[in-house]
Amino acid sequence: GGMGRMGRRDNFYPLQKTHSKKPTIDIFITCNPLEIARLPWEAWEIGTEFAARGKIQIVRMPVNIQGTTVTPKYRGRRVRVLAILGDDTGLDFKADKEAVRSLSSVADIEFIGWQPGQDANALKGTIVNAIADEKGWDILFFAGHSNETMITGGEFAIAPGVSLLLREIEASITIAKERGLQFAIFNSCNGLSIANTLIDMGLSQVAVMREPIHNQVAQEFLLRFLHSLAEYKDVHESLLSACQYLKLEKHLTYPSAYLIPSLFRHPNAELFRIKPFGNKERLKHWLPRKKEAIALAILIAASWQLPVQDILLEQRVLIQARYRQFTNQVPTTKEPPVLLVQIDEDSIKKAGISDPKPMNRRYLAQLVDKLTAIDAKVVGIDYLLDRYQKENDQYLANSIQASIEKNQTWFVFGTKRKDGGGWFNLLPEFANPNWSLQGDVMLLFANRISHVTLVPRRSTDPRTLPFPYLLSLAYWSNFTGSSEPPQPQLQSSVNWLSQLKTYISDKTDEDYKEIFSSTARLQTITNFSYQYNQRWLHPIIDFSIPPNQVYTRLPAWQLLDNPVDSLKLNFKQNGFFGVGNGEWGIRKNQEEQTIKKQPIVIIAPGGYGEAGVAAEGEDNFQVPAGLKYWRFQENPPDLRQVFPGSEVHAYLIHHFLTKRLVVPIPDLWLLGVAALLGKWTVLSLEAGTNKAKEKTNKLFFFFVPSGRSKWMIVMAGATGVYGLVSLQLYVTGGVLLPLVIPAMTFWSYVMVNLAE
Repeated sequence: GGMGRMGRRDNFYPLQKTHSKKPTIDIFITCNPLEIARLPWEAWEIGTEFAARGKIQIVRMPVNIQGTTVTPKYRGRRVRVLAILGDDTGLDFKADKEAVRSLSSVADIEFIGWQPGQDANALKGTIVNAIADEKGWDILFFAGHSNETMITGGEFAIAPGVSLLLREIEASITIAKERGLQFAIFNSCNGLSIANTLIDMGLSQVAVMREPIHNQVAQEFLLRFLHSLAEYKDVHESLLSACQYLKLEKHLTYPSAYLIPSLFRHPNAELFRIKPFGNKERLKHWLPRKKEAIALAILIAASWQLPVQDILLEQRVLIQARYRQFTNQVPTTKEPPVLLVQIDEDSIKKAGISDPKPMNRRYLAQLVDKLTAIDAKVVGIDYLLDRYQKENDQYLANSIQASIEKNQTWFVFGTKRKDGGGWFNLLPEFANPNWSLQGDVMLLFANRISHVTLVPRRSTDPRTLPFPYLLSLAYWSNFTGSSEPPQPQLQSSVNWLSQLKTYISDKTDEDYKEIFSSTARLQTITNFSYQYNQRWLHPIIDFSIPPNQVYTRLPAWQLLDNPVDSLKLNFKQNGFFGVGNGEWGIRKNQEEQTIKKQPIVIIAPGGYGEAGVAAEGEDNFQVPAGLKYWRFQENPPDLRQVFPGSEVHAYLIHHFLTKRLVVPIPDLWLLGVAALLGKWTVLSLEAGTNKAKEKTNKLFFFFVPSGRSKWMIVMAGATGVYGLVSLQLYVTGGVLLPLVIPAMTFWSYVMVNLAE
């Protein structure tokens, strides 16, 4: 009745109103004098009286608290328990030991206590030092006799006739608290003053017996309490569970014994519980939380989309172009490796061609004749010659055969796969496979010009080799090394490509598909990614290199109008050429030899509107951002709004010959790495936040940041360093490390947790 009337005082009602919406309500009570504290306040069913919506827990706290608690941190180890067994006069600690050992599956336990014949005073020092062990403890357990003392804060017997005052272990408790001690349980009698003193010292929570209690009851309580603790329940849940057991199961043997145990707790402390430990639990710390998982899912979905990849890639190559120019890392090749003879609008008008689709083959024949006159060795024709032009076919056939007869010119013709399957068959008068090569002119990948056309993965693959790759092979065969390659013969009855394969194999002992770089060949993982609409490790076209280092453009009408003497192909030691007069020799094996090198010449559309096979304008592509940047740098600026396919072929030839194929690391891959780094950073931030904050004024912080702000500055700096490393690795190593998606992933982890 008295407890009920006390509970209806006005000052209790705000607690219910304030906390009624919370699932668990903690009510701290302070009792003074000590006689009031002996009452079983925990038995007050306050939740029933106030119709509380949540669970109400009554916990005790002392009148005065001077010490501060230390926020527990994740240690990455098993819980450590120090069990002190005191004076066993009239007691049997066997059951206590067994109960404590029940924690061995989740904790490391160390026992310390008096042994017959042991110096009791020396034992005091041993206990004091053990409490302050440098490894730290999580739980302090005592079994034995204890007493309340108002002056010394309580004492507990450690040996017959010898007691240890709490004030004697205050320094050790303070050290142990700093090293992780959170909870103490005194399975002894009269523990009120002990609990008050320990909480006053700053210990998080203490479980004690308020009154004298039979040893067997205390052992029953301890066994149930530790059993619940081993099930990862918190100390309050464990205490209530043990008391409930005594109330229901032992009410006849030990009536009212369940009212004696009490939990004292520092008001700023979290309830202690043993946390699971092991690889599985470590993994849980690294799993994304709800908001992290949402952000991660959004970024994964974005990184999986080809349009997003294309936008990011194009902007990245633009940044790389600017970075090259800013850092003065633009290639210094004087002459490019490709000469593009482009049939543009002016050429069509000057030639009087009314319909350039299909291109007039007599006009093509005139271009071939002029190239023959200037001794062009490797010539590519980027026109599909699969249909007849009766009045003009013979002119072109005669010109091609005359060039082979006179100069042994290597011709590479463009072809492509039909929409219905199979390949377009070129007319044998122009492209006889016994003395010419045919290459695939396909350039698009997911409707964009961004990636290299790769060599087929398998040697038995029926697909035709890429047009620019065959031109590169022709150049390599003629202008690399000292051995004489086979030359095309009109009378040959053997497939010309098979002859070339044999020559390369005999000369290098290498596969002709990997003569430039293994990355030029379709890799297994890249081929695997295609089935998921991805392009992992598929090399890209490097538009960060300016076009004047890749090709020279020559309108077809200029080729025809200029005299032969002014069009002699330049020969350069490094193999990159232009149009002009002169000849260079190169030194090999310390002997002077003359090896004629000249650019690969490609006859191709130059941006006129009808260019294309299936549709008009099909050969004119959107200008990539990186290329557009370089075009504006030219003097005068190149303001063309189209990017002819022949210029794409030129870039591919450049990449093959220089063995420079930039391989992009998939966004999804580095997203995973960034997520791990982000999670590690978040865990580190949380660990740092739990430490005591240093008091610094704002002016000092501006110059010497500390704590979380320091982490933010370091992370921002690290992100910047990663960006610079990524930019430089692209230039020097030919590897593209993505920036945007990984950075967004990393910072999403950081910002989500900062917001929380």
